[in-house]
Amino acid sequence: MKTYTLPQALYLYVFVLLGLSSCKEDSPPPIERPIPTVILSEVPYNTLSAYGLFDEDSLSNMYPNARVFPYTLNTALFTDYAYKSRFIYLPEETSIVYRSLEALDFPVGTILVKNFYYYQDERRPDLGKQLIETRLLVHKENGWEAYPYKWNSTQTDADYWPEGKRLDASWIDQAGSLQTISYQIPKRSECQNCHTLSNSMSPIGPSSRNLNMDYSDGGETYNQLTKMETMGWLSNLPPIESIEKAANWEDTTQSLEARARAYLDINCGHCHRPNGPAHDSGLFLYHQENDRYNLGICQVSIPAVSGSGGYLYDIVRGNPESSFLVHRMESNDEALKMPEIGRSVVHKEGVALIAEWIRSMKPNDCP
Repeated sequence: MKTYTLPQALYLYVFVLLGLSSCKEDSPPPIERPIPTVILSEVPYNTLSAYGLFDEDSLSNMYPNARVFPYTLNTALFTDYAYKSRFIYLPEETSIVYRSLEALDFPVGTILVKNFYYYQDERRPDLGKQLIETRLLVHKENGWEAYPYKWNSTQTDADYWPEGKRLDASWIDQAGSLQTISYQIPKRSECQNCHTLSNSMSPIGPSSRNLNMDYSDGGETYNQLTKMETMGWLSNLPPIESIEKAANWEDTTQSLEARARAYLDINCGHCHRPNGPAHDSGLFLYHQENDRYNLGICQVSIPAVSGSGGYLYDIVRGNPESSFLVHRMESNDEALKMPEIGRSVVHKEGVALIAEWIRSMKPNDCP
């Protein structure tokens, strides 16, 4: 089996600082690591360790093996305040093809990995974390397939768990307060609720605009897409300055409009788009939408037409309190809340951002 030389291994592992920047104690030792052998016809494996994506001696640390690339996003989906680490496994002799709007074009055999976890104490990441689940998107010959894995109580491995499960999780937040949550691992069948594009499963996060970001290594700054191209992982990359860059919704130095649109795109736009599962709503919140009515501004909300809730419009300019979009983001009612899955609590900061964006619009009565 082919292995990377020590310089090549170091060259790959520098990316762990990118994917696990908030827990630098997890940086892997500089040793050679094997290339995973994944037989697509045998996937899903019963355990996460069987894929060989990470160092088997300390699986919970997520030290990536060769051909496993850690990455981050400018703006990420909210999931009950969970932290996430993301990786791409790319088979040998393959590469990713650049696409300008949708997720990059990943070859057959690619595995996208997303780990969900909570720190014991957000003020002290060194005290450890609790891994809850790992979700895999595997690109098979007939398309993408989703496989959820639940971590065991000893944090030594994660088991394939297609039926879903609700788990209790707790942590100390940045303010020193104890937070508890009933975390929902989705059923495998529920993954298509978000990951369907034009009636086929598709990745959501790793688009060029969301991957177009800088990070520092040894005093030098690199662009994430450029680095992937340099590694031979990414082809057809245009000049980096011509590629759009998604806003970081938490970065208040960026425009309110850009931050709000980036938040809605990643949290809502995968469904609310012409070729998404919520296309019948006519409310399109994906990045490419420029029509203000389609974005919900003075658009009559479908539930309001049937007399539900008394909210007439998705967005009322200058008035988030009367906007059905904000009401649904604030709700935990299973029949009303948005997003429909992926959260059991309200994302207060996300609601505040969208409310601020709506409040900033010039007030004007809807017809």
